[in-house]
Amino acid sequence: MATLKVYADRLSEPSRSVILFCKLNGIDFEEVKIDLSKLENQSPEYAKINPMKQVPAITHGDFNLFESHAILIYLACTFPDVAVHWYPTDVRKRVKLQSILDWHHFNIRRGSGLLILNLLGPFFGLPQNLEAAAQGEEIVVASLSKIDSIWLQENGKFLLGNDQLSLADISLATQVMQLQLLTEEEHNRIVGPFKKVKQWIEDVRTTTMPYFDDVHGDLFKLAAMANKQRANNSVSGS
Repeated sequence: MATLKVYADRLSEPSRSVILFCKLNGIDFEEVKIDLSKLENQSPEYAKINPMKQVPAITHGDFNLFESHAILIYLACTFPDVAVHWYPTDVRKRVKLQSILDWHHFNIRRGSGLLILNLLGPFFGLPQNLEAAAQGEEIVVASLSKIDSIWLQENGKFLLGNDQLSLADISLATQVMQLQLLTEEEHNRIVGPFKKVKQWIEDVRTTTMPYFDDVHGDLFKLAAMANKQRANNSVSGS
């Protein structure tokens, strides 16, 4: 079979979902790091692979593809050893799953981006915008509420009441994990009220170990650095 290359930065939530899916399904791939902090995604070479200049993207032989959900669906449908629970063949189950993926980008992903980038702006070399961060927090809280009250209402451990993982679970779980960059107080305030969401994240993590923690390793390191910088700023400002 043609060589699969995954172009990714593990600090990117969608990148993590694609890498995690490949590891969980034993898909042989070459990971090519595109360092967003060094603007490697803006290079002319990378633009030939993904003209949108975002991550992730894949090449599979002479085939290029970008957008994480499209990539996940392609992988689920192309590699024969991928179990059907990831992307069901039953059309009604499939479109239910697709509805979550469609909802994801314009809700919790948008809110998380507004919250993290504007609250932690100085850490990323960007100006801090507390008004935009507050708007992002509102979207994140509303999104977590919908996950908690709509898609985690059934008896199953995972989204849509399923007993096994789907593409939606790893896509949304890697997104929610980005909130690890918040302070403990902020995280508890935003995520703490949603007990079903917290349990679901833990269920996804335990089901996908050891790959889950491995894929999120760079995020955990960045969160530790952010906490250290906050502590230093607190000491210097006291």
